[in-house]
Amino acid sequence: VRLQVQNVEKPLYRGTFHCFQSIIKQESAFGLYKGIGSPMMGLTFINALVFGVQGNTLRALGKDTPLNQFLAGSAAGAIQCIICCPMELAKTRMQLQGTGEYKLKTKNYKNSLDCLIKIYRKEGLRGINRGMVSTFIRETPSFGFYFLTYDCMTRYLGCEAEDSYVIPKLLFSGGMSGIVSWLSTYPVDVIKSRLQADGVGGITQYNGILDCVRKSYHEEGWRVFTRGLTSTLLRAFPVNAATFATVTVFLMYMRSDNNLRECEPGPVIQQPSSL
Repeated sequence: VRLQVQNVEKPLYRGTFHCFQSIIKQESAFGLYKGIGSPMMGLTFINALVFGVQGNTLRALGKDTPLNQFLAGSAAGAIQCIICCPMELAKTRMQLQGTGEYKLKTKNYKNSLDCLIKIYRKEGLRGINRGMVSTFIRETPSFGFYFLTYDCMTRYLGCEAEDSYVIPKLLFSGGMSGIVSWLSTYPVDVIKSRLQADGVGGITQYNGILDCVRKSYHEEGWRVFTRGLTSTLLRAFPVNAATFATVTVFLMYMRSDNNLRECEPGPVIQQPSSL
């Protein structure tokens, strides 16, 4: 977020590692965890919603084909925007608060919840849903590629329950899925961050998505749409590797022969090769 929204005429950071070093030096290690409140509150619900909607949509579509994997993932991505957009708005505002200050001189928001409450009081529902359209444009295809890539990777690597290397394979598949999903829509994420950060200093720059795209490109060129990509990909691999592997292993356990016999009598469900 810091890299995506910084002023091109007076840049604070030269790149990912300089940004990392500067935050620790200027704001202490706690500066790296600014805005952690909203992801802690929202990610549990988002992941539950995403995997639940994707699984049920895939069953409703009937056949487990690459197209249906993409459509099911896209449906999950679209629905979770309801939680994702306000969560990321609070995260963005908190991360930009007190940039470069070791101790905050002026604190607009106490925490993520206070941030959303104050935005709501000032701007109403429209305010806390700032960036909803750009979030929708980003998340819908992104989650389609997310689940499609994971399905293709697990099938290609042969991730079966009895495989002794199943965990490393799942971790690798999940990490690569995260990278592909971010690469597929990353320029839209830059626009979303800029729209959600707009007005933080009291000055509103953009009138909408197209205006933001036009002004950003005119002032900074096409490279503006890759700002912060390195840090995003460095985060994407371990986060999504852990997420997918955890969900898949849990489902494998819940669908195992012994577990099914203990829970209820009936036919044993064969373990699928993919999620």
